[in-house]
Amino acid sequence: MHAVIRTGGKQYRVEPGDEFNIEKLADIEDGGTVTFDEVLAVGSGDDLVVGTPTVDGASVSADVVVAEGRGPKITVFKKKRRKRYQRKHGHRQPYTRVKITDVNVD
Repeated sequence: MHAVIRTGGKQYRVEPGDEFNIEKLADIEDGGTVTFDEVLAVGSGDDLVVGTPTVDGASVSADVVVAEGRGPKITVFKKKRRKRYQRKHGHRQPYTRVKITDVNVD
């Protein structure tokens, strides 16, 4: 069984056992549990239920593997030629690593 969830302004297709990074969740600790209620679609084999906009009574449970992590550094460089203008700074996006345990449909 798989589901499409929305969290952090992004959509993810998940199945039990999947482990991936999502946008950082506040007030979560390592080994904790999180439930995603914004389930956009649920499918099993050839059957697919699409919500309007969410599927009523559906949720996805996940365990938190790493509560706080930071992605790779991205260098942001701005320049205007012949104007002596240069700006350089870096950014590392924080994330939470989760492992999907169950897809629940009522």
